Amino acid sequence: MVFQEICDRYGKKYSWDVKSLVMGKKALDAAEIIIQVLQLPMSKEELVEESQTKLRQVFSQASLLPGAPLPVPRTASVHWGVEKLIHHLRKHNIPCAVATSSGTASFEEKTSQHQEFFSLFHHVVLGDDPEVRSGKPSPDIFLACAKRFSPTPPLDKCLVFEDAPNGVEAALAAGMQVVMVPDANLNRDLTRNATMLLSSLQDFQPELFGLPPYQ
Repeated sequence: MVFQEICDRYGKKYSWDVKSLVMGKKALDAAEIIIQVLQLPMSKEELVEESQTKLRQVFSQASLLPGAPLPVPRTASVHWGVEKLIHHLRKHNIPCAVATSSGTASFEEKTSQHQEFFSLFHHVVLGDDPEVRSGKPSPDIFLACAKRFSPTPPLDKCLVFEDAPNGVEAALAAGMQVVMVPDANLNRDLTRNATMLLSSLQDFQPELFGLPPYQ
């Protein structure tokens, strides 16, 4: 919605074909792609600044959606599927973390209404972390995230939940398994590489990945 508002000024459409190219990328990287693909007459810094200003107005009402690694603007409560999974993992002492391309300020704004929920995670790695030199689809963020567990788990035993094609590629490049829960608007051709594809996180069966089943 925010990017489409900006694109409307120039008669451009921020379609799902464009969105799929930038999902999961760092803000400046995403802005550069949008500008190049849609030929917008502005710098990537200007696009980031304007879009972030608009996004701040809606982040305070963000909630979690199935498979989304971050809250997205919506007034519903934290999605049952996400909450159920994280509490299930905590109950069985299985550590989990957040690895998101969002920068510190953006993440804090998005999660301000969900502090209790995010306290359940072992740690959070953000896109502006010094160890994340390249954004998704580079594996940097997932490798950094895995290193911060103690002990560090084997990479092939790490399971990533993603909604973005770039995130899926990053997880696979890190040698991890990945469950993808894409938006229904995403081109199905961009979902083929995931270890498992789900229409909703509520359909996830932990035992298929060697995890304790739901009771």
